[in-house]
Amino acid sequence: MRVSVFGLGYVGSVTAACLADQGHRVVGVDVSPIKVKQVESGRSPVVEPRLDELIEEARRCGRLSATLDGEAAVAESDMSLVCVGTPSNGNGSLHFGYVEQVAREIGEALRSKRERHVVVIRSTALPGTADDVVIPALEAGSGKTAGDGFGVCVNPEFLREGTAVHDYYNPSYVVIGETETVSGSAVEELYVGVDAPVIRTSLRAAEMIKYASNAFHALKVTFSNEIACLAKQQGIDGREVMELLCRDRVLNISTKYLTPGFAFGGSCLPKDLRALLYRARETDVDCPLLVSILDSNETHLRRAIDLVERAGKHRVGVLGLSFKAGTDDVRESPVVHLVETLIGRGYTVLVYDELVDPDRLVGQNKASLERDLPHVASLMRESVEAVVRDADTIVLATESLDFGEIRPLLQPNQHVVDLTGAVAPEGRAGLVYDGISW
Repeated sequence: MRVSVFGLGYVGSVTAACLADQGHRVVGVDVSPIKVKQVESGRSPVVEPRLDELIEEARRCGRLSATLDGEAAVAESDMSLVCVGTPSNGNGSLHFGYVEQVAREIGEALRSKRERHVVVIRSTALPGTADDVVIPALEAGSGKTAGDGFGVCVNPEFLREGTAVHDYYNPSYVVIGETETVSGSAVEELYVGVDAPVIRTSLRAAEMIKYASNAFHALKVTFSNEIACLAKQQGIDGREVMELLCRDRVLNISTKYLTPGFAFGGSCLPKDLRALLYRARETDVDCPLLVSILDSNETHLRRAIDLVERAGKHRVGVLGLSFKAGTDDVRESPVVHLVETLIGRGYTVLVYDELVDPDRLVGQNKASLERDLPHVASLMRESVEAVVRDADTIVLATESLDFGEIRPLLQPNQHVVDLTGAVAPEGRAGLVYDGISW
């Protein structure tokens, strides 16, 4: 199939590369000349395992290209996938400007196109967005009617940063919300060769399942941390308690998001939960459990700050900056907020993250870091050794580092604050050590 992918961030880049890898002819569209140039030169705009190789091979075979010209991309394709961002507004509602702008751009390109075209919303957006935002913009731009002049589908992604390529090829299911059968069938053809059940449903149900999933993931992280911290106050290792809980597979409990650790963050869970809560307020639906999640997550962040402050030392080395291991995504990273708070309270902070290079970040990822830590370059160090050498308190904030390699660098008087469980119980002997909930 001939496919155009609008937005070359995490979702768009992975989607475009994997579709090309499956044999489809794909053109990526973005407003950023940097991202377009990176794809055209066979490199990924984002840090994601296997993505560079897929993009390089797709470019070599001529199945993937990138452009700034959305109108030309629509003209050269049969289907357009919208993968642009839906960031939060200050009140928790979603900013639909990028989605609406792209929909109108695609609509204008469809005005002169005679062949039927399918527009697929892959961006995460609340129920009703396709009906109330996307379709009106497409109709206004094209002068055509949805379901007649063009089709609209919703195809939510369930990709985890750091394992996104694997997740694309190994989904639990493929969800397709459709306006009519012919459009849904066209989207289903994209996934021929992907071994997963395909669920065909309404636009709104497809939009909602993404929020239900992300709200549940957010809930699992917070639930695990609260139980673990409660256990610690009673002299019990919270990680052991949760490990025992996760042995129960009868009710289909997954260990993902159920390992006690640091607060959740990233570009999905906080934003999507805020949006869901905003919708609950709009419709006067009381959701006390969901309301409590962000407050509890903020409390967990304060626990980490308290652990550092209780160490009583003012040179702090933080190992890790992104919101999770295996990615350079710092959007709403709890580690960024921890560093920002410590600096505001007069601490000297040194930071190392092997994947986060401020000079390589682009788009919202770069803007987020520049807003929260405008002087981040002065905090960064080139190695673990450089951080450990000059810090009195060491904060382990990423799961990607091997503590066995860090241990020999530590001095007897250095305090270790573990936010990820990087130090096994048997490895804590002789350390001035504190875990966030164990």
